[in-house]
Amino acid sequence: MSWLSDPAAWTALAALLTLEVVLGVDNVIFISILASKLPADQQDRARRVGLLAAGGVRVVFLLAIGWIITLKKELFTIGDLGFSGKELILLAGGLFLC
Repeated sequence: MSWLSDPAAWTALAALLTLEVVLGVDNVIFISILASKLPADQQDRARRVGLLAAGGVRVVFLLAIGWIITLKKELFTIGDLGFSGKELILLAGGLFLC
């Protein structure tokens, strides 16, 4: 419970919340554009289903990140460097971004 008084934890939480809001607005705009191409009687349902699906996928991704963080068992080594599942996923993500 010491994290409750840690300013770094609150700063990280604020950064994550800001990112979620920005990405959420992006989802709303994209889903609204796609839903506007449907017949008028289906647009509201498409928006609701789209936003629920986007939120559900975000929750699944957050749970997956929580699982990835626990992958600390070393799978193999190259020289003096050991690689765990977590490190391999971070490396693959970094290479993808590059």
